Formats: sequence, structure tokens, C-alpha cells
Amino acid sequence: MKLLLLLALVGLAQGIQTRVPLRRMKSLRQRLQEQGLLESFLEQHPYNLAAKYFPGIAVEGLENYMDDEYFGTISIGTPPQEFTVVFDTGSSNLWVPSVFCSSPACRNHNRFNPAESSTFLSTNDTLFIAYGTGSMTGVLGYDTVNVAGINVRNQIFGLAETEPGDFFYYTPFDGILGLAFPSIASSGATPVFDNMMTENLVDRNLFSVYLSRDGQSGSFVLFGAIDPYYTTRGISWIPLSAETYWQITMESVSMNGSPVACSSGCQAIVDTGTTLLAVPIRAFRTLMRRLGASSSGEISCGAVSNLPDLVFHIHGREFPVPARAYVLRSNGYCSLGLQGMDTPTEDGELWILGDVFIREYYVVFDRANDRVGLSRLP
Repeated sequence: MKLLLLLALVGLAQGIQTRVPLRRMKSLRQRLQEQGLLESFLEQHPYNLAAKYFPGIAVEGLENYMDDEYFGTISIGTPPQEFTVVFDTGSSNLWVPSVFCSSPACRNHNRFNPAESSTFLSTNDTLFIAYGTGSMTGVLGYDTVNVAGINVRNQIFGLAETEPGDFFYYTPFDGILGLAFPSIASSGATPVFDNMMTENLVDRNLFSVYLSRDGQSGSFVLFGAIDPYYTTRGISWIPLSAETYWQITMESVSMNGSPVACSSGCQAIVDTGTTLLAVPIRAFRTLMRRLGASSSGEISCGAVSNLPDLVFHIHGREFPVPARAYVLRSNGYCSLGLQGMDTPTEDGELWILGDVFIREYYVVFDRANDRVGLSRLP
């Protein structure tokens, strides 16, 4: 009896938290490359990643997910129907394919069937998200969404009826679970984490992310808690500059102690839905030249050990990303994990700190205090 009581007290002390394991799989880019389809696909689907962050309406850069490798499982409905999703801090909507969708991309993925869920509530509201290669259209509904044991009842989500082009046909995931702010949600839909907070389903109004390096396992999203195992070096807290994306202000980016970009300050978004470091075009060209990369981004694998850290100066502190992190190795070739991005001049420079950056830090997304926490990993 004493042991049971002790265990109960320990559980209460830990509060309400849940860990979603993330699987690391081959990215869409790797899959297309292996099938010899990458070059023709990119020619047919030119895009600008910045469209995701500068929407005229609800516009999202679909190819943002081309390099994504980390996916988790959720379920929707009663009884539960499972889906593999990207946990994306760069968007706010939850949507999955539905049985109403006849697009080729839907047919080879899991599709939600509302007729098989006793807790589904339909609406007459529609969902429209424009992408560079077409649009995702669907209807909105309500149902129970289970995220690693947390049941979010009456969660609004999108049931896709059409999916753009042939892009999703090749993706290893079914849908997207957005973790950004309600202000950028299409159709005014309440994000999943906002409902978790409102219904007191998490002990703390924050979530944290760990992304493993190389082929290691153990990646996760932890809702409602910070895992102290990953914060032994302390947490550097950075205030948000906007409550839309997880957007922060950077002072500069340097190499070998000298500024190379963002010298007058710039904005950055911490985005789990982007694998690479997305860099303004001018800074991208400078970095490519300084690091000795070809126009396609390829670099000699033998030169990697001599490359300097990229150092991000944020909120008065330095956050280095070493060459082993920003150089990607595949099939004996090496390339920079950087991507050029056009940004509107009136909005200034915008950088996207994707998984290349996040793999070096345990990241805390703190909604209670509108801040991001970074703890450097060993």
C-alpha cells in the first residue's frame, strides 16, 4: 500500500505530460532521388519557401516538407484511426486525408472515415490552404484526437478532399499537426496544443522537442514538460518577436569571429517542419562562397573537418552550429544543409532555423511566457 501511495505521489509531482516518439525515416527528397525522379520533379514544381511565412491568404510552402525526416503517430476518432503526421511548429492546422478524397496522393495514405467514428461531428465549414503546386481543400470536423495518451475531445481538424498535384503521393506522412499560434490558423481553427492548454490536459503550457542526430533513435515531442536530462547545460530563454510563428530576433551570424550575415539584425523562425537552414538569398550566396561550395551546394567531404562553426548571435548569446551539423552526407556525397530563400524587402531578412539547427539544441516552446528556450546538446 505504501509503495502504491508513493508511486501515486510521484505521478502527481511529475504533473501531466506526454511524450510522442518521433520516427526518423527517409525524406521525400531521398525517396525521389532513389527513384531517379528528383530532377524532373523540381523542374515541374519550382517554389519559394518564403511563401509559407509571408502569406497573402492561407498560403503554405508545401515543399517545406521535402526534406522532413521526423514523424509521429496520432489517432483520430472512436475507435481510433491512426495517422503519421509532421509535428510542425511552422503551421497551426491539423489535417489528414479523408475518404472523400480521390486524389492519387490520398489513395496511398491512411484516410479518415467519419462514418466509422461514433464521436465525429460534421460542419459546413470548408478548409482551403494554397500551396505553390496547387491547393488542399477539405471540410472541417470535430472529433477526439489522441496524442500519446492525451485525449483532446472536440478537436477541430481538416478532412482533405483534394491534395495538390502529385507531391503528397510520395510523402512518407499522411498529414500535418501544426504547433504554431492560432493567429495563423486557416479558417480560424483552434490548434491542438491550444485545446490541450484550455482543457488543462498538460501540466505546463509548453512543449519541448529533441531531434536525434544521424541514425540515432529517441527523437520526441514532449507536451507539458521539460526533460531535465537534456538541459544539463542550462536553458537560454529568448523572447518571441511575434506571436504567429515561433519567431525571434537575431543580432547577427558569424564565422571565425567575423559577421557574415544578418549584420544589422534580422528575424528567425524556429521551425520543426523545415529540415534545412533557410537563408536569405544574399546571405546564402555569401555563405556558399565562404564555405567553398559549388553552385548546387556540393562540397568536398574531405574539407568538412576544416570548416568553421556557423554562430548565431541571439539575445546576447552565441549558438554555434558545427560543420558536422550543417553538412549533409548522402551516398558518398556532401552538401551544405542550407537553402536560399527570397523574402520581401519590407519585412527584412528572415531566416528559418530548421532541423539542422534544432538537432544541436533541446528546444522548449513556451506558450505561457511567449519565449523559446535553447539548451545545447552534448
